[in-house]
Amino acid sequence: MSLYGKLLQLQETNRPIRVGMIGAGKFGSMFLAQVRKLPGVQIVGIADLSVARARSNLEFIGWPADALNAISTEQAAGTGGIFLTEDTAAITASPFIDVIVESTGDPIAAVDHIVSSFDHGKDVVNVTVEADSYCGAGLARRARDAGVLYSLAYGDQPALGAELVDWARCCGFHVMAAGRGHKWQPHFRLSTPDTVWNYWGLTAEQAARGRLNPKMFNSFLDGSKPAIESAAIANATGLSVPAEGLAFPAGDVESIPQLMRPRDEGGALERRGMVEVISSLREDGSHVGYDIRQGIWVCVEGDTDYIRNCFEEYGVVTDSSGRYCAMYKRFHLIGLELGMSVAHVGARRETTGTPSRFIGDVCAVSKGRLRSGSVLDGEGGATVYGGLRPAPHSTAGRYLPLGLSHGAILKRDVALDEIITLDDVEIDSSPLAFTLRAETEALLDS
Repeated sequence: MSLYGKLLQLQETNRPIRVGMIGAGKFGSMFLAQVRKLPGVQIVGIADLSVARARSNLEFIGWPADALNAISTEQAAGTGGIFLTEDTAAITASPFIDVIVESTGDPIAAVDHIVSSFDHGKDVVNVTVEADSYCGAGLARRARDAGVLYSLAYGDQPALGAELVDWARCCGFHVMAAGRGHKWQPHFRLSTPDTVWNYWGLTAEQAARGRLNPKMFNSFLDGSKPAIESAAIANATGLSVPAEGLAFPAGDVESIPQLMRPRDEGGALERRGMVEVISSLREDGSHVGYDIRQGIWVCVEGDTDYIRNCFEEYGVVTDSSGRYCAMYKRFHLIGLELGMSVAHVGARRETTGTPSRFIGDVCAVSKGRLRSGSVLDGEGGATVYGGLRPAPHSTAGRYLPLGLSHGAILKRDVALDEIITLDDVEIDSSPLAFTLRAETEALLDS
């Protein structure tokens, strides 16, 4: 039966997938704009730090005000309304909710919400990939121990990338590389929330219309989010990560097979079987043409003469040797696609990507000369950007994970582009996120 058919069946038998959300920002709002059209899926409750803001966002995307006045999850489940609350425990502990969507974007709070959900027997779709990048494998282990599912969020590039890798492997191909696109030039790494819109290509008015968060969008621009999402793809697929971080080679869609070959074959890869990000801008700032900026891709190898002949016979675009080709989705639709994760988890008991190992990590790298006593403002801010590194290197070097950097206070001066370590900062290590980080690091030896 098709996945949509399963949703129809759930609706016909009055057994909907009952969903609770934590965080009703941009990603969450995009999902909420679609979910009323999904059979067999019911939003029961939403927790947000500001109920007024959550209510405003829901009304902004078309939810009627009278659907937002349930006084409990029990009432919401019975009437089809939504219970709005600031109390996350009321959502994670509710017996009237089956699946939790964590979409706060707060990598420390997200761990609390996810683990609480596991403790109450809830499956989790994690939109806050920032948390997944530093302790995803530990969260997945906790989910298995609790007998629940932990899934990456469809619509975000990690889940879509993991799906393409799975497609390639199930077709019998060797995966040469996989990843996402990005609009990149090296100086973007120094962007701040005050400079992001000019680089991004939006006016301040357009950003305000979409209720876009400049710090969040700056995390995309400065390379932090590409590093985070590349780590998530690596950890979910087993692909390795570059020793010195992402290279961001520039190219259009048809150049992917040429670029994503090992360097000794004329490509940009450090070695076979890696994650990488392809830029839509050349070094001089000019646009490459038909780009993959908003999409994801996988490059595969035709490892026999017969397969390479098939590529040729069917007009497949390959590299100059005819050995490598690529499959891609040129766009991802973010929260508009999240229903796929909810449907897979709730109707098929399958995830849309789960970290299985700790391979890639994202460390905090300084955006300038920072003085002792400086307070780091974390992902997308003005002080640090994220650098992708192999997890064995980052843990051995005690690199400060980007997702744990917000609020850390420097104990010494650091230079531009210097990796900041845990020994360089004063940091509150009491949150559960640090316990999950330790559990994840322990998996390196398992």
